[in-house]
Amino acid sequence: MPVAHLRVSGRVQGVGFRWFVRVSARRLGLHGWVTNQRDGTVEIAAEGTAECLAQLRKLVSRGPDGAVVDEVIDLPPVAEELEFPFAMRK
Repeated sequence: MPVAHLRVSGRVQGVGFRWFVRVSARRLGLHGWVTNQRDGTVEIAAEGTAECLAQLRKLVSRGPDGAVVDEVIDLPPVAEELEFPFAMRK
């Protein structure tokens, strides 16, 4: 299955962004995780169908109310099996 590994920058911490990603990813049936980074970004690793990954990317490009997404960057694929259900990491 396709995998997306993303870094989201902007005002994405302290606004419920990880919760938003987790809820969205679970609704889409994706495997993976979301976590805050020390630099203020949010990192996402997700696995699922290409269509569901495209929907997730569209959702995180907007984010929840209160978030301001400046950029979504593709990162190299993660070298781990992604968990199910989709989880928030600290």
